[in-house]
Amino acid sequence: MAVEGGAKCVKYLLFFFNFIFWVCGLALIVLGIVAYVHIHNTAVTNISASPAVWLIVVGVVIFFIAFFGCCGAWKENYCMVTTFAVILSIIIICEIAGAIAAYIFRGNLNGVLDQGFKEAFAKYNTSIETKKAIDSLQQELKCCGANSSDDWVNFSTSHTSVPDSCCKNMTDNCGKGAIHDSSIIYTNGCQPAVETLLKKSMLWIAVGALVIAFIQITGIVLACVLMRAIRSGYEVM
Repeated sequence: MAVEGGAKCVKYLLFFFNFIFWVCGLALIVLGIVAYVHIHNTAVTNISASPAVWLIVVGVVIFFIAFFGCCGAWKENYCMVTTFAVILSIIIICEIAGAIAAYIFRGNLNGVLDQGFKEAFAKYNTSIETKKAIDSLQQELKCCGANSSDDWVNFSTSHTSVPDSCCKNMTDNCGKGAIHDSSIIYTNGCQPAVETLLKKSMLWIAVGALVIAFIQITGIVLACVLMRAIRSGYEVM
């Protein structure tokens, strides 16, 4: 027995909201990828990419669950709609847990970056991968060292040189003897720039997650109303 009246309106609303969920799932995947790329670009640190990967996983799950919810609403299947509501509730709980973890991580970001940069600088002359990552970071963010160019004081035996990637106009041996020459090299450190970049990414992720969570809660309410209407129809039969 098909639902009628107001319940039929809820059915179509739920179908529409599931389309929104589909878009939200796609948005989470994109946000996760952007966050992962930003974290990957700071590979000189020991920052974990787990939050970004978690965001991508949640986005993929929502992407497919939305299709499941659309089918349940269209076919007025009580079991499918109920399963959709339960899974969506679990996803919201996971998102809240992820938001709490991100907030806690945000408070420790400065310490994590500081330790990460120290370890990276120690491996600059021995690890090709670390060297490439640091050089790329310094050129992209127009910075030198963690807090300043002084962090490269042990880069060479003369204690006056910095990597060529610190130079404003990067050429071979341009950083030789230029540790304090602001006309040749960038003297500002990379850590503040990286911290600002990561915090900005986290802020956008938080805003996106809040908007998506609101839409998800609306979907759960609609699913519950439709479940009740479907069940009432079964009881009448």
